[in-house]
Amino acid sequence: MSRVYNFSAGPAVLPEEVLKEAADEMLDYRGTGMSVMEMSHRSKVFEDILNEAEQDLKDLMQIPDNYKVLFMQGGAHLQFAAIPMNLMKNRVADYIITGQWAKKAFKEAQIYGKANAIASSEDQTFSYIPDCSDLPISPDADYVYICENNTIYGTKYHTLPNTKGKILVSDVSSCFLSEPVDVSKYGLIYGGVQKNIGPAGMAIVIIRDDLITEDTLPYTPTYMKYKIHADANSLYNTPNTYCIYMCGKVFKWLKKQGGLEAMKARNEEKAAVLYDYLDSSRLFRGTVRKEDRSIMNVPFVTGDKELDAKFVKEAEAAGFVNLKGHRTVGGMRASIYNAMPLEGVKALVEFMKKFEEEN
Repeated sequence: MSRVYNFSAGPAVLPEEVLKEAADEMLDYRGTGMSVMEMSHRSKVFEDILNEAEQDLKDLMQIPDNYKVLFMQGGAHLQFAAIPMNLMKNRVADYIITGQWAKKAFKEAQIYGKANAIASSEDQTFSYIPDCSDLPISPDADYVYICENNTIYGTKYHTLPNTKGKILVSDVSSCFLSEPVDVSKYGLIYGGVQKNIGPAGMAIVIIRDDLITEDTLPYTPTYMKYKIHADANSLYNTPNTYCIYMCGKVFKWLKKQGGLEAMKARNEEKAAVLYDYLDSSRLFRGTVRKEDRSIMNVPFVTGDKELDAKFVKEAEAAGFVNLKGHRTVGGMRASIYNAMPLEGVKALVEFMKKFEEEN
């Protein structure tokens, strides 16, 4: 069976080259006579896999020396709680609500202190990013929280909020490594890896040294303390070893592609192919305000639910899978992460044109 074009929002498409390499090493990783899945996380071999993955990520993102990289289990959802538990010293934080995940993180933070929703785009089904140039930042806020790319709604911050000197915390799950990023603008930047980097089951947290302290909320579970993971080099308990190994392979692949500048150019080219067609189509239309469009997740609709369903069904039969939109938006969504080739997007557009002519 040939591989399909997989437009899933996550777990998502991975580079074919990486999958083939992992398949070759499945039974015997570099002469060890065992799979990475089977080896001790305390072994020298795995330690090298971990350290190399971390270094490659630091190189790709040009992470400053005063930041730590943590590989943590539990995906992004665990971080919704870990962030307030570790950072809410004054028990106050400001949240900008631009979609489902920011909303969930905000709700979670309310358990631990006073979380304020200082801006939101819920009034228009999260189809835009609110103006964040002059927000009512709380004077005693411990941090300002954003979800930088909204997987479900297809929006992206193209300008970071003016936090008026407060720490910026950002969930970058669905735009992780899609373009260069100035890590020094954030106190903490994190994301689940299952959208643009690796298999599900892990989050990567990049956190500034001064924010890693013993001073967490009194009932913070040991596993949720950033200091525990930082001090143990992400080996406090058995980490998600196979996921770290796969992410490391993807980091190497990204370096080989030319790094994040090259990925940004490629991702913008792919997105332009799809958006240009949507803007000229008489049948399909994008759902996001133009200046706030994501280059990773592209939601679109026909305006007719039955026609949407017909499109998804016919697309799947033609080898374009996972195009059904999230239940809160309906319609379709094409997630075009780093590993989605340009040909995949072009082929999708050709299929959409054909569907438009027939319907």
